[in-house]
Amino acid sequence: MDYIKLAARQPEIMDCERYKRSAVIVPIVNKGGTEHILFEVRTDTIKRQPGEICFPGGGMEDTDRDSRDTALREASEELGLSREKMSIIAPLDIVITPFDLMIYPYICRMPDHDAINPNDREVKEIFCVPIDYFLLNKPKTYYVSVKVVPSKDFPYDLIPGGDNYKWRTSQYPEYFYTYGGHVIWGLTARILLNFLQLSGA
Repeated sequence: MDYIKLAARQPEIMDCERYKRSAVIVPIVNKGGTEHILFEVRTDTIKRQPGEICFPGGGMEDTDRDSRDTALREASEELGLSREKMSIIAPLDIVITPFDLMIYPYICRMPDHDAINPNDREVKEIFCVPIDYFLLNKPKTYYVSVKVVPSKDFPYDLIPGGDNYKWRTSQYPEYFYTYGGHVIWGLTARILLNFLQLSGA
């Protein structure tokens, strides 16, 4: 075998082809002279996670050049803004979930709040939270257990211990922020927390 050709190879995420890929932006907007983070509330009629709070974004399409292109395309469609009015500042850490989803988040500076015209087919409402609020109010953290449940035809006879095999389990953190009657949690809260931590908060 030719191992030498591996020397110049850049490592990738193993089995990444089985993940559904999405991209989102963390929108920074000026409102009343101070910096805020903008959130969307999804419509009640949308198929995936109706009524939940999220960042603008969505799934990658074959016509997208890359994840950055996905993030800007989706944000433009949802917020009624041209791409030229949105300025990507930097990427955040890639999110990989236990549920076969890979998310590419970006910090993005947006025009003033009044310039945004949400698409009412996807966005029920938008709201903004001062960044200082998150600096003063840490999220509450709870945990969800993630465990292995083999299929009914799993070949226990091929592994040590058989059906008494000690599978690993893990605890998956869920973060919760509350503001003005809104609850920000799930992947949106994880991405928000990553942004705050990388920014030195």
